[in-house]
Amino acid sequence: MTSFPGMARAYAGWRASTLGRITDRLEDALLRDLLGDVAGRAVLDLGCGDGKLAVRLAALGARVDGLDSDAAMLRAAASRAAAAEIGVDFVVGQAEALPFTAGRFDIVVAVTVLCFVSDAEAVFREIARVLRPGGAVVIGELGRWSLWALRRRIRGWLGNPLWRAARFHTEGELRRLAEGAGLEVRARRGAVFYPPVAALAWAMAPLDPWLGRITATGAAFVALRAEKPAEAACGCVVLEKEAGPG
Repeated sequence: MTSFPGMARAYAGWRASTLGRITDRLEDALLRDLLGDVAGRAVLDLGCGDGKLAVRLAALGARVDGLDSDAAMLRAAASRAAAAEIGVDFVVGQAEALPFTAGRFDIVVAVTVLCFVSDAEAVFREIARVLRPGGAVVIGELGRWSLWALRRRIRGWLGNPLWRAARFHTEGELRRLAEGAGLEVRARRGAVFYPPVAALAWAMAPLDPWLGRITATGAAFVALRAEKPAEAACGCVVLEKEAGPG
């Protein structure tokens, strides 16, 4: 994962804006729906940033590890968790080489991570490795075909280092990456169908969840849930069947 100076401040400024509040609320609702009940689950927030999602999942009863490549972001995340008096284990690391044992997590969630990595296939392989059999991953990414993506590309062309380095994904690409890592896609959704204008966001937000259930085309935020097959680790089910009654 690539780190960019000042990201913690940028996140805070975005969330303080009207457009940011509306957009974050819709994205959060979509992620909650795909994650389901996290109470008692071991969860990895991959690319946890300033810890907003990690702290919320821990408050819902999950046992959460948060990983990010940016030490400054992790300091902000730790401060957030401490202020909320919620325990989250934060660690510096790279998404392409996770510092965790195989099968450690029930759920991995990664939001706007793949757009800032050079090898998305390696990230998915690592996610599949650290998931227990039957575990799930929820991916949320910046969609490729939207006015938001166009604006970000223009900012990159004009020299913005964050968006110059970014690569946006389609829902189909996310599905192929998940399946290439041996994961089974269970749900695909979209969110944020309005242009990056606060007045339009306010007017169109009530329709957004309905649109997201039927298509991801044109969405600025695309997401999927995929699961690791229950017998993926060792084929134990097959061996038991072959053994027979004795």
